[in-house]
Amino acid sequence: MDAVNKLAPWREAFDEFVANDEAALMGRKSRDAAFARFEAHGLPTRRHEYWKYTPVRELPVDMTLTAGPGKDAFAETDCYRLVFMDGRIDMPKSDHDALSAVADIAGPEGASWMDGVFGALQTRDIPGAQFQVERPFADLNMALFTDGLAIRIPAGVKLDKPIHLRYEGPLASHLRLEMLVEKGASVTVLESGAGVLTTGAEIVIEDGASVSHLRAQTEVNGTQFTALYAQIGEESSFKSFTLSSDATLIRNETVMTFAGDNASGHIAAGVMGRESAHVDNTVYVSHEAEHCESRQVIKSVLDDAAKSVFQGKIYVKQGAQKTDGYQISQAVLLSEGAEFNAKPELEIYADDVICSHGSTTGRLDEDALFYLRSRGCTEREAEALLVAAFIDEAILEIEDEVLQDTMRTITEEWMSARADA
Repeated sequence: MDAVNKLAPWREAFDEFVANDEAALMGRKSRDAAFARFEAHGLPTRRHEYWKYTPVRELPVDMTLTAGPGKDAFAETDCYRLVFMDGRIDMPKSDHDALSAVADIAGPEGASWMDGVFGALQTRDIPGAQFQVERPFADLNMALFTDGLAIRIPAGVKLDKPIHLRYEGPLASHLRLEMLVEKGASVTVLESGAGVLTTGAEIVIEDGASVSHLRAQTEVNGTQFTALYAQIGEESSFKSFTLSSDATLIRNETVMTFAGDNASGHIAAGVMGRESAHVDNTVYVSHEAEHCESRQVIKSVLDDAAKSVFQGKIYVKQGAQKTDGYQISQAVLLSEGAEFNAKPELEIYADDVICSHGSTTGRLDEDALFYLRSRGCTEREAEALLVAAFIDEAILEIEDEVLQDTMRTITEEWMSARADA
């Protein structure tokens, strides 16, 4: 089947959606432009630079999503829970009214104060870059999202507990978040669940504000694509951590732009893969202001024929002096068939910066294993201890210690399941 025929079912699905679904009225013009870009690009192949290691040859429109054996990582977390079932918000299960009491929140009808940023995830250029990151599934999400939220955290408000976006149901749905975090405000956003094919998020962080973002992809059995854009203002911060395990295919894309001086942004991820799991973390960091700090910390533990991909770029615009950009990607291979592919990049047009990247791949330290075995640990117990310590460097990027422990528990359970297999 040629590229045009592969996309024909998606064109039919899009035309039917915009003709018959009331949700299509939200972002109507942006949807048309986004789908046109998706059609022009096509499903990504190895010929597309940012998809060399994660080609997508087939993507059925009517695919069924199935959840894996994992549990909801944030089920016991005290939070404002917003549950989406088959691509639509489930109001009886959601704390929509409670969240509305402390923040401005709008559903498919949109919100006037978000008009200026809605749809910018796909259309925003990165000034000065030699080329833009190819993001066909961000375009697909913009074209077909069935439900979405626009949330504004008012200036100075420190939200008392996290907002948890929970995805459930077997339909291959598309969901979207637009968030404006005003000056001096702070919020934590959590994501979990297998019931979504694509997610798109744009988070605008104004001066002096802070956002923490945690995503648990520990229930995904099939396929999931995510696209997140964060614009960081002066003296503000953004921290994102994603834990992924054992999915057929996961692709997480993060674009982070420093729009104000003296800001910080950290992107971290832990990947745990068995059998034929494939997880791709692609990150593009654009430094467009002075005295900003970025961190990318990616840790992968892979068994059987699992594959992890990391593509990370640090772009430093001319005039973005005193930039401090750091990037590290490391993988532990627990079997001969596991594979890790890393593609670190630096593109720098300022002369007073500190930027570095590094990547390592190898087996667990034999001396450390021998030491733990000599102290009474079985081989699997020793491996579990070393894996926990290895992943923990990424987990430490999470500020909240309770949420750190939540991620550690999932890591321990994954290793225990591997030991029992």
